[in-house]
Amino acid sequence: MTPEFLKSICGIFVQRIRSEVPVTAKVLAALPDQNVDYRPDPKSKTGIELAWHVAATDLWFIDAIVGHNFSIAPPDQPADVKTGADVAAWYEKTLAAGLPKIEAMTPEQLGTPVDFFGMFQFPAVMYLQFMSNHTIHHRGQLSTYLRAMGGKCPSIYGGSADEPMGA
Repeated sequence: MTPEFLKSICGIFVQRIRSEVPVTAKVLAALPDQNVDYRPDPKSKTGIELAWHVAATDLWFIDAIVGHNFSIAPPDQPADVKTGADVAAWYEKTLAAGLPKIEAMTPEQLGTPVDFFGMFQFPAVMYLQFMSNHTIHHRGQLSTYLRAMGGKCPSIYGGSADEPMGA
């Protein structure tokens, strides 16, 4: 991969993630405060646990990509982050601070192979796509919790029954 390609693909991935952040924050914030402990099955995470997983894992990916090391653990949920709105605010602030660290990486850093728990080794920049897929997957999972929790499902890529197109 050429240095130009690495910087270009990084820019594409970061822009894509930036466009997803407000949508993800909207889903996180839609978690109803009165029912954050809802879980659809005993094996499932609660709503607040899943919301935190989405938010914290994005920071984990950023730190792992920048540090070329996936052995660090995602951050624990701060004591003052108790609601979906709290998670959403933390998430937006954290991603706004973290994405410039990715953009500041040199082509050499972006192209450095990084081990992912012995399963595979990709150039660091490729984990941005992995990060995006992970977030979108769990955001969709969380969106299915919302009505069962007594909340409303916001529009994501188009209108929803609770937030129609153009509303």
